[in-house]
Amino acid sequence: MQRLWQRMRLNRFVVLGRVGMDLYTDPLGTCIEEALRYTAAIGGSAGNIAVALARQGAQVALLTRVSEDAVGRYCVAELARYGVDTTRVRPVGGEARNSLAVVETIPTKAQTVLYRNGAADFALSEADVRPLDFNGVSALVVTGTALACEPSRSATYAAMKAARAAGALVVLDIDYRAYSWASEAEAARVSHEATTKSDIIIGNDDEFGLLAGDYAHGRTFARSLAQNGALFTVYKRGAFGATTFTPDFSFDTGIFPVKALKPMGAGDGFMGGLLAALGQGHTLENAVRRGAATAALIVAGIGCAPASPDQATLDQFINGQHP
Repeated sequence: MQRLWQRMRLNRFVVLGRVGMDLYTDPLGTCIEEALRYTAAIGGSAGNIAVALARQGAQVALLTRVSEDAVGRYCVAELARYGVDTTRVRPVGGEARNSLAVVETIPTKAQTVLYRNGAADFALSEADVRPLDFNGVSALVVTGTALACEPSRSATYAAMKAARAAGALVVLDIDYRAYSWASEAEAARVSHEATTKSDIIIGNDDEFGLLAGDYAHGRTFARSLAQNGALFTVYKRGAFGATTFTPDFSFDTGIFPVKALKPMGAGDGFMGGLLAALGQGHTLENAVRRGAATAALIVAGIGCAPASPDQATLDQFINGQHP
């Protein structure tokens, strides 16, 4: 684990994957059919992770492509406003479009209508990766959706290889979204390969079950990754918390109970809070706990990026809770 602490203390990250626009129903608690207006915020798993890291004091750059239009420019402007380095966010023209999600602010059975035809982030290429210098970077954070098709898949593999060559860690958020993949079998095969190129792997019970080939074997698979090269894995179980596996030990972490306004964004917040805490020198146990607290605050707020806490807010929340 010494390699983990030595690299994380640099507290500088590159996140690879999509950023998009989310439209949340307003007033709170209304379904899409009844909404009078919508509140806009940036979304996309990689965008949300980058914001969470920046909000908690890390240096972070996003590596992606955005549509060469007003929505793409909106995403770039919002990322910059939150303190994310956007120098590696490049526009792509033609018919490519940023993802757009229309989301209900309802805690359970919330509808999300997602538009991702011709997704701009899938246009990321190896040429976009080559100029990157991973020296001085703690970790490359990869979201699994970036692996769903070409040329993004090859670009992601190239970035993982370059990061490791420079001594940076590679963090994989399995982030399986069925609608992005040609088939479940392809997703399992490609994601499994990605785990062999990663130092830290994070996913939920369904995602590890997918990689294991059987939901019942997901936990065992997550443990085996930590016993065969990964520095640690986190097996998330929703309301039941998470189990973290390292080569030498494992531990369980509970959730922070909150009144949720929406079910999405928790995983992105968890990742951002966890890595930010490791960058600040917290123990692994405390880092996972801070990830869980970040996730709780995000589901309790409107939007993902707007609800992402800074360090002071996170500390105050944790000090008042006993998960």
